[in-house]
Amino acid sequence: MHTYIIAEMSANHCGDKELAKQIILKAKEIGADAIKIQTYTADTITIDCQNEEFLIKDEDSLWNGENLYNLYQKAYTPWEWQRELKNYADKIGIDFFSTPFDYTAVDFLESINVPMYKIASFESIDYPLIKYAARLKKPMIISTGISSVEEIQGAIDACKSVGNNNITLLKCTSAYPAKLEDMNLNTIKDMYEKFTPQGVKIGLSDHSMSIVPPVTAVALGATVIEKHLTLDRELGGADSGFSLNPEEFKNMVQAVRETEKVLGRVDYSINEKNRKFARSLYIVKDIKKGEKFTNENIRSIRPSYGLHPKFYEEILGKTSSEDLKRGIPLKWEYIM
Repeated sequence: MHTYIIAEMSANHCGDKELAKQIILKAKEIGADAIKIQTYTADTITIDCQNEEFLIKDEDSLWNGENLYNLYQKAYTPWEWQRELKNYADKIGIDFFSTPFDYTAVDFLESINVPMYKIASFESIDYPLIKYAARLKKPMIISTGISSVEEIQGAIDACKSVGNNNITLLKCTSAYPAKLEDMNLNTIKDMYEKFTPQGVKIGLSDHSMSIVPPVTAVALGATVIEKHLTLDRELGGADSGFSLNPEEFKNMVQAVRETEKVLGRVDYSINEKNRKFARSLYIVKDIKKGEKFTNENIRSIRPSYGLHPKFYEEILGKTSSEDLKRGIPLKWEYIM
């Protein structure tokens, strides 16, 4: 079992290409399998409009009071960087891919040959966009933070309608940062029941500040974990407030890998080395030939060199075939 761990850079490059490269390198060093960015401009994700509905009004949000267009102008990753970042990631040996937010982003990402596509929660109901990316027959990873069960099924159907069956759904709580009590990771079990019969894999996109949700998700069967990474929250950036620093991210990776080890595989094999210390039937009081076996002269004790304890009741009342000393393991040849 190997959980695919994605380090999400998002806006944590703070508009600095060299910082973006440092994040990619750090993601590789601390054990992530992939680095992910986002491919949009303010104009491809929304419009420049100051109407009230374009303002974020959420006191729990890091972006409360921000205008959408202005926020995305500050947070986007310049497209002219992305080929260079992809080449750098390839060079150091870490997967590099992105979340497209419109058709032009898909076209651009295909031109730099990303290995897969991620659909963000808020785009997971945009079935035409999903189809446009899925038609390229690369793995599709879809966050489900704002989708109903029916809408999740719609996203699956959109992929399959263009012949793409390589789909991973990410349980996601679309809050930034997410509170632990709002994550409801038991939903992962329900997603397994509903969607894995269709060949879909399940994972977690986590916006909390804890490493517990990824570990819990893996224990529940998640095969993909996505988590934001920053070099230092003090550097700022639109997503720094719910991103792990390198030490925290490294600890998460280690915890996930240890969870994989302890989960192991289905295994009912017997440890023969320790099996010898299991219980078995022993003579615990000297017995004369012809004497009956009773609960006073035979017992189930450690170690395991005598008969299986399951025969205890069957043997009681039977007769000894010879003299037997205390401490001898009970064998069938001693029983008449």
